[in-house]
Amino acid sequence: MLPVAAPAAAEAPAERKGWLDRLKSGLRKTGTSITTVFTGTRIDDALYDELEEALLMADTGVKATQWLLTDLKRRVKEAKATEPAAVKGLLADALAELLRPLEKPLVIGEFTPTVIMVAGVNGAGKTTSIGKLTKHLANEGASVLLAAADTFRAAAREQLGVWADRNTVEIVSQEGGDPAAVSFDAVTAGKARGKDVVLVDTAGRLPTQLHLMEELKKIRRVVTKADSTAPHEVLLVIDGNTGQNALAQVRAFDDALQLTGLVVTKLDGTAKGGVLAAIAQERPIPVYFIGVGEKLEDLETFNAREFAQALLG
Repeated sequence: MLPVAAPAAAEAPAERKGWLDRLKSGLRKTGTSITTVFTGTRIDDALYDELEEALLMADTGVKATQWLLTDLKRRVKEAKATEPAAVKGLLADALAELLRPLEKPLVIGEFTPTVIMVAGVNGAGKTTSIGKLTKHLANEGASVLLAAADTFRAAAREQLGVWADRNTVEIVSQEGGDPAAVSFDAVTAGKARGKDVVLVDTAGRLPTQLHLMEELKKIRRVVTKADSTAPHEVLLVIDGNTGQNALAQVRAFDDALQLTGLVVTKLDGTAKGGVLAAIAQERPIPVYFIGVGEKLEDLETFNAREFAQALLG
């Protein structure tokens, strides 16, 4: 079996450091609004009130914010901390602990092919993330087949075709075809050709469009007809900029499809990076990858400690 998302420590230190610098820079907007709370001289109720407000503004959500504040007060007491600057470090520890259940590598190889369905609303970066994920998989030596099941949007097929060419992988596509039929054909082809992975790009959906959510459920059912053990992974791509709206999408898609993992994109330039804490508190679905830019290497494995430290500087 091949853990595609290898632990961070396995990477070249220089590469990982470059990624961490980009992550830190990407999370600056969110982080600054929280860390300014610790510039005072006293640890008092006013500090905790300001911190509560800053966390809520970062879209951490009410439940996660309360959890973090309670845990932080306990840590401050145990550490006998007296300086606000020290409280910042303890908050990073509390945040890392809250986010740890989201840490999990994507494993390929238990099934051949491993069938991965990818969903997400239009604009979340779904097709781009599939391209980046294909690159990750290819780097790990996996053979990939792409399924262009986003048949309603001509541009989506073309966009996926560009990624297929760029990554030199095969693609199954039909002009104006039925998304479920394309998915069925791709899984069948993946089995016949001995591919390691079949990545199914499903159409961009808004969770409020019930008939379209039904289409997604249909794709899932048809994939299972092509391979009784599939889909092995159901990923949702969410845009980190959308904050609590991203959490609403996680709820809706998880209820419809039973998600197994998340890809969180566009964390650079957002002041709402706290949404991962809200997800950890309410729907702790593994975050396989996070993205902070458009380049292929800007999609990386999620590490709770790294994220907390990048966020809180």
